[in-house]
Amino acid sequence: MGDAWRLATGTLTALPVAAPSAVTRGTARGAMLLAPLAVAPLGLLVAGLLWLGGLTDLPPLAVALVALGALAAGSRALHWDGLSDVVDGLTASYDAERSLTVMRSGTAGPAGVVAVVVVLGVQAAALSAYVGDLAHALLAGLLVCLSRCALWIVCSTPFPPARADGLGVTYTRTIPLAVAVVAGLLLGVVGGLVVLVLVRRAVRRLGGVTGDVFGAAVELALATLLLGLSWV
Repeated sequence: MGDAWRLATGTLTALPVAAPSAVTRGTARGAMLLAPLAVAPLGLLVAGLLWLGGLTDLPPLAVALVALGALAAGSRALHWDGLSDVVDGLTASYDAERSLTVMRSGTAGPAGVVAVVVVLGVQAAALSAYVGDLAHALLAGLLVCLSRCALWIVCSTPFPPARADGLGVTYTRTIPLAVAVVAGLLLGVVGGLVVLVLVRRAVRRLGGVTGDVFGAAVELALATLLLGLSWV
């Protein structure tokens, strides 16, 4: 459990933690299961910024953008990089190897940039509705944590890794399907479907999922959750 917690925290946040003694598939499974709890400090950070921002005269959208910027910094913008790479790869070619090569390049193409701008815009616009009272701010922080349940779907047993090496080999197919179903319920019907569509598209086009797909799933899940509950 200790190694799984350190792996989850070290991978999903920028918090300084000791490296796990070993990274096995069992450790990876534990890390993915602990993902929503591991990012609780980031959820509290977002909640605090939304609440404090509501005490000022700043526009809610500006407060939301600051909170999202802090969240990105707290996760090393890892998931945004994944979203950009996935969209660039899927739009670069219908050839799986070519798409995977583009995703490995580390550069952001126009499609990836547009995807980040659109998803970030949706998140910010939705998050602005949570600025103000403490209850709404805490709800937003909770949704940050719940969005990491998307990883349970991406890493569930039906979905293979796209590569024979890399992140996917260790983490994919480690989460039981029943847990992925629970993730769908926690993310809501729409949120769960959005992640499922992304993963199925990756499997069809790339032959499986990659670490970039993990990140894309988290950001899309967060956007869907924030938007879906912004009316509360």
